[in-house]
Amino acid sequence: MLFTVTSTAPPATDLGYLLHKHPDRVQPFNLPFGTAVAFYPEAAEERCTFALQIDIDPIALVRRRDHSSIAGYVNDRPYTAGSMLSVAIGRLLGSALHGRCEARPELVNEPLPLTIHLPAVAARPLRSDGGGAGLVKRLFEPLGWAVAAVPEPFGPTEWGDSPYLDVTLTGTLRLADALSHLYVLLPALDGTKHYYSSSDEVDKLIRRGEGWLATHPERELITRRYLARREWAEDALARLDAVDDLPDDEPERSDPDRPAPLKLQRRDAVFRALREIGARTVADVGCGEGFYLAALLDDPTFTRILGVDVSARELDRAEKRLGLDRRSDQQRARVSLRQSSVTYRDDALTGFDALLLVEVIEHLELNRLDSLEANIFQHAHPQHVIVTTPNGAHNAKYGLAPGEIRHADHRFEWSQDEFAEWAAGVAERRGYTVQLRPVGEVDPEYGPPTQMAIFSLGGAR
Repeated sequence: MLFTVTSTAPPATDLGYLLHKHPDRVQPFNLPFGTAVAFYPEAAEERCTFALQIDIDPIALVRRRDHSSIAGYVNDRPYTAGSMLSVAIGRLLGSALHGRCEARPELVNEPLPLTIHLPAVAARPLRSDGGGAGLVKRLFEPLGWAVAAVPEPFGPTEWGDSPYLDVTLTGTLRLADALSHLYVLLPALDGTKHYYSSSDEVDKLIRRGEGWLATHPERELITRRYLARREWAEDALARLDAVDDLPDDEPERSDPDRPAPLKLQRRDAVFRALREIGARTVADVGCGEGFYLAALLDDPTFTRILGVDVSARELDRAEKRLGLDRRSDQQRARVSLRQSSVTYRDDALTGFDALLLVEVIEHLELNRLDSLEANIFQHAHPQHVIVTTPNGAHNAKYGLAPGEIRHADHRFEWSQDEFAEWAAGVAERRGYTVQLRPVGEVDPEYGPPTQMAIFSLGGAR
């Protein structure tokens, strides 16, 4: 089984930093079902290719499961890119899959011109789903890939084509996104896993599909094919609905020219700001179901993480999303959850490098913003506060009437001028400086869909 990924973004050898595999080394690895070798067939400034060759031990694989038929010994598992390749990606390229690169962190969020080659991909028809090249295109093309899928013949011409395809994917994406696509979609295409499936597969699917599966036009098909049981698929689809229930993002998803949903652009903008200010300890105040907490926990840069929300139900959802019971002791020690309100004084919020208020202030009555200001900027008094909120003027782009808001739970949606006035007043009263930034595509008439303020201590307390 062979998998290659090629980058042509100069210097192309930066691919080695992202993969945590040096271009000058050939590295062998042991896997539960065989061995793997990581190497670079080519490594030049203009073009760099990483290859992962996996040699399956079919006898050892059978011994791990009770097979009484010859099908356990004679099958396509050693050759087909499916669940075994997903496991290898998770184990051997885990840092790249999670978007971590301590040596060159600026590379993580950089889209790269990538070419992925998989010489043998199974795309079997299941139930009423079609198979073959059409299925591969249905799954990968909505994610920004150009797909070439060539059927492999069985042998003699009269036998026809096999269910195996030589697949080449080309596109400009983050490497972490490319690997997450493979991790989920290859087993979904194959429809067969080499290991015993349990309900934990639901959590794995939600975690690995974060940021793209909820908005994929074939998410139901992917979920059904990835999971072995109907009730698991129903659970996963319900959870994807919960992840994807932000009305302010819906207009962004309906525009095919958008590179990513607004929700993801907002997350990326927040993380860029956190890296610029050098934050290591972060509290997400109004954390909801833990969308930002999960991203913070996956990045070892952040050594202390606190999630705060007034809703116990949301904190329960955040705990499930984080999967703390499956995390290492070291990871669990970095994060904690707390039920509290942004408008009440709370000693637990003190001592952090940065506090996040991401799409929070608009859920408060205007007369409660003074309490928020006193609690966050005076009592908690972190080095930095990052605030995002919708730009009300941009609502016209969504076809909303003047004064109409995006979400039923919003109490207000400020224009850029209104937000700037509030932010300047807070900064002046509490000894901070403030920088305003747009988030999302800026319309020349209506401005950005989301606006951000980065507050930094500018004087003595």
